[in-house]
Amino acid sequence: MSDSPDSEGLLKVFGGAGPSAASGSDDSTIKEQDRLLPIANVGRIMKQILPPNAKISKEAKETMQECVSEFISFVTGEASDKCRKEKRKTVNGDDVCWALSTLGFDDYVEPMRRYLQKYRETEGDRAAASGGNIRDDVRGEQGHFMFNAMDRQHNNSSSSSRRQF
Repeated sequence: MSDSPDSEGLLKVFGGAGPSAASGSDDSTIKEQDRLLPIANVGRIMKQILPPNAKISKEAKETMQECVSEFISFVTGEASDKCRKEKRKTVNGDDVCWALSTLGFDDYVEPMRRYLQKYRETEGDRAAASGGNIRDDVRGEQGHFMFNAMDRQHNNSSSSSRRQF
C-alpha cells in the first residue's frame, strides 16, 4: 500500500490540473468543475437512499461531493500507480478492484467485481447486437446505480447489520 497522496499529487497523476500544476503551482489553478463530481449528480445519488419526503441540505451535498471526489481520486491514484509500475497506460476495472483491496476497502471489492462482470456481459451483448458500435451506457433501468442494486440484492438476506436511514 502506498502512502496517502495529497490532492495536488493526485491531480498531477490524472492530468486534470493542466501544465501549470505539473510545473509546481498550487491547486488554486484547478477549476472546481474539473476537480469535483457535479453536485446535481451527487444529490440524485443521495436522494435514492432516503425516504421520498427527505430533504438534503446544500452543505450536506457539498460535503458529500468533496468526499466522493476525493475517494475516487484516492482509489484511482493507487490503481494508476500499479499500472505505471507494470508499464501500462490504461487503468481497468480489475486495477480499481485491486486498489480498493490494497487501500483496505475490502467490503467494496466483491460488489465491484459483480458489477464488472455484469458490465462486461452487457457490453459483449451490445457489441454483438450492434456490430461493435457501442454508444449506449450500461445503465439498466436504475441508471448508473446497478452497483447499488446488485449489492442490495446480494446482501438482502445475508446482512442484517447494514445501517438503515
